[in-house]
Amino acid sequence: MVLYMKKFIIINGSFGVGKTAVGKRLCDILGRAAFIDGDWCLDIHPFVGNKETKAMAIDNILHMVRNYHACGECDTVVLSWIISENNISKITAGVADLDFRLYYFVLVCDEKTLTDRWNNDTVNAWRNDENLKISLSSMESDFKKRKSPYIIIDTSDLSVDESALKLIEKLS
Repeated sequence: MVLYMKKFIIINGSFGVGKTAVGKRLCDILGRAAFIDGDWCLDIHPFVGNKETKAMAIDNILHMVRNYHACGECDTVVLSWIISENNISKITAGVADLDFRLYYFVLVCDEKTLTDRWNNDTVNAWRNDENLKISLSSMESDFKKRKSPYIIIDTSDLSVDESALKLIEKLS
């Protein structure tokens, strides 16, 4: 029997802002935590991001969240993904019956920081100039229009560790 409420932490933001790195570090610091990268749940080669595959990804995410919630070794589930407001609603509705305390964060950073992080990433082939422009434009406009309650964390002058600790400060 669970004597405390488990945490479900959603980390959202433009691509390249640090969601995955911060989410993984958050799990390391918290312990007894599971990390879900939404991109894993939609890892099709070649990539296809249409209505069908996004619905499948959400179904995969919900399945994983439910399994981690049922696991006695897991106190926290961290989901990192670029998520539209509509899909946030689907995910939160899909776990509404579970005894989770929900935390919803959006990571942002300034243009110079994102560009520097982007240019220093030699692993991800999708980090090209075209995608950088898309990420920069979406960071400023998309999240300011949202109705969902979220906490913005500006990671511009923060390391991954400092960013994860900022999120932990907001957990109550």
